[in-house]
Amino acid sequence: MSSETSNQAGTDTTHRAATPDQMHRAPAAAQPADGTDQPDGTAQPSGRKSAQASGSKSERRHDVRRLPLLSCVLIGLVVLALLMTVSASVGPLRIPLGEVTRIVGAQLGLVDGSELGQRDVSVVWQLRVPRVLMGVQVGAALAISGAALQSLFNNPLADPGIIGVSGGASAGAVGVIVLAGSSITWLLPLGAFLAGLAVTGLIYILARPGRNTGTSRMLLVGIAVGSGCQALTGFFTFIADDQQLQTLTFWQMGSLSKVTWAQFFATLPIFVIGLAILLVSARALDVLTLGEREAAHLGLNVKRSRLVIIVATALLTGAAVAFAGAIGFVGLVVPHIVRIIVGPGHRGLLPISAIVGAILIVAADCASRVVAPPAEVPIGLFTAAVGAPFFLFLVVRMRKSSW
Repeated sequence: MSSETSNQAGTDTTHRAATPDQMHRAPAAAQPADGTDQPDGTAQPSGRKSAQASGSKSERRHDVRRLPLLSCVLIGLVVLALLMTVSASVGPLRIPLGEVTRIVGAQLGLVDGSELGQRDVSVVWQLRVPRVLMGVQVGAALAISGAALQSLFNNPLADPGIIGVSGGASAGAVGVIVLAGSSITWLLPLGAFLAGLAVTGLIYILARPGRNTGTSRMLLVGIAVGSGCQALTGFFTFIADDQQLQTLTFWQMGSLSKVTWAQFFATLPIFVIGLAILLVSARALDVLTLGEREAAHLGLNVKRSRLVIIVATALLTGAAVAFAGAIGFVGLVVPHIVRIIVGPGHRGLLPISAIVGAILIVAADCASRVVAPPAEVPIGLFTAAVGAPFFLFLVVRMRKSSW
């Protein structure tokens, strides 16, 4: 076989095997092994050799810093379990960590709970455990939705809160609260989902990637749609009675204070379905980051894939907003942090983002009960304090380099 044929075959193999996690290593792999001559026999300039060698070393160092996927999952789950236990123990009534563990074990039938105080059992099992589990769901849902939207829009600033998806889900949830009264356990996530789905589809149509639409267009569309949703939310707030108004004011800043077991089980199927859909769509998201035209050439059904991803993110965002309120910036900050740890491949990015998002919300909920007891600071204030500076950092960074 001639050298020209061999080179062509190697090129074809490289194109077929390339993934978003491998694209940055392709140029270095195409260079000759000795680093002196080009494949056609011409000499390579020394400056170019130095730059490529330096870039290759930098990329190798970057790869070394990335942890194995299994190690990240195990470490994340251990940290999350510890935080969940701590969160269930703090509050106006402090309960020792060992007592919390025994109460949970007794309720699950694992240990004898005859010696446990009824007051502590009621506080831990009826009040704190549901809100901790809901915090895990909300954090995982917002983080994994942010990671999926960033790949779908091919934009690092995509986030359920920033581009207006959370605002749409909030408008749907507030409408259900005001119009449906007390019968909202199942209607609330449904209304939030439908409104979030409508807003996500509208934003995608108006700021669809691949049609000369950049970051500024997506942000403008998100701001416009979000403003319309805020106006609708304001109208529902205006017609609410005093009791509903008090609930809405605190809910709009993000809170888990009134979560019940009924609300947790109402949203659990939605979270499971949405998370499963996005995890199964990991390869499709990898391909979509290359662009819709390239994805179609690689055999991906682009229209069906983006529809599935939009529905899944709307499901997760709507369920998260329904009972926890508008909590912003989780879907923006977490995926960027996780990309530094495990890389851009969605097989690792999505599950680790879900775990880190859950850790962030559980930690914020724990801090909300410790900062100014017995009052609780809304969770949205903590996430905004972290996310707003990070958002500005990304905007400034994007002026210098593309994502």
